[in-house]
Amino acid sequence: MRNMKGLFLMLVILAFVAAGCGGGSPKDAGGTNNESTASGQNTQEQEAGNEPSNTEPQTRTIKHVLGETEITGVPQRIVALEWLYAEDVLALGIQPVGIADIEGMNKWVDIPVEIGAEVTDVGLRQEPNMEVIASLKPDLIIGLKNNIEAHYEAFSNIAPTLVFDPYPAEGQGDQYEEMIGTFQTIADVLDKQDEAKQVLSDLDQTYAEAKAKLEAAGLTERPFALAMGYSNQNAVTFRISTDNSLAVKILEHIGLTNAYKPAQFEVYGFSTADVEALPALQDANFLHIVQDSDNVIENQLKDNPVWKGLNFVKEGRVYALGGDMWPYGGPLGAQTMASKTAELLTQ
Repeated sequence: MRNMKGLFLMLVILAFVAAGCGGGSPKDAGGTNNESTASGQNTQEQEAGNEPSNTEPQTRTIKHVLGETEITGVPQRIVALEWLYAEDVLALGIQPVGIADIEGMNKWVDIPVEIGAEVTDVGLRQEPNMEVIASLKPDLIIGLKNNIEAHYEAFSNIAPTLVFDPYPAEGQGDQYEEMIGTFQTIADVLDKQDEAKQVLSDLDQTYAEAKAKLEAAGLTERPFALAMGYSNQNAVTFRISTDNSLAVKILEHIGLTNAYKPAQFEVYGFSTADVEALPALQDANFLHIVQDSDNVIENQLKDNPVWKGLNFVKEGRVYALGGDMWPYGGPLGAQTMASKTAELLTQ
């Protein structure tokens, strides 16, 4: 019995000795070193003011015209339901997963960035397809108030949704200020602030170059009128741009002055008129946006006596900006309009 107790005691001692030696084995040493390294990294990160790599994504509350939306992390899958906001996202170097009416945007919006072949068309801007949008599993939807306000809750159930209104009310600023502010908000949400600064810097450079070109040619003294022309029941209709419009503000940045002064505030930035309104503007340079497929100037107005009698027609001061000059766009469209206008006026 005494021998059994002695043997048991000896086995216990040997077990403790083996455990002590095992603590220095390569496997355990590796584990100890890893733990020390991780601890050291955390300490260094804390000293440097950095968050550990496993920090949960930040949740932010973004204000927009229909309220506030919480966005967690940085959205990667964006659906743009208006060409303007698709342009903003593209300008920041991101291809949305979905854009409304891609065919129309490619046709009517002249910007130096192409929409990728992988981007899905999600239907019309006024009536986007909810099922297609949901199938894309977006983590951000961006839309225009007029088009999606009635179904805002449904869009929000698919993904966080931001809604903007590019048409400020009277006394609430102009469309250019709103365009820049919205672009910067989208850049903040997408963590693309540096890219946004570069885009706006490039835009300012374009303005400066265009303005210098016009001043050198003495073309900033004469005002302009800008109109979008189209057929309406076989008659010619013009949307004449007002001072609060995005297009006029773009042209003001290159040293030009708008000749048209409406009788009342126009929230959308244009007055609707016919050819009878143009004699009051005939001493201005006439810039127009007319589609090739509906060229009212070459067709309906070719033999119109009022049109033919206008000073800017007789003196050859009619300038075609082209059917794809979209006057309701973002910073890339502004850059295109500024440079093309300067080129047309000085050629």
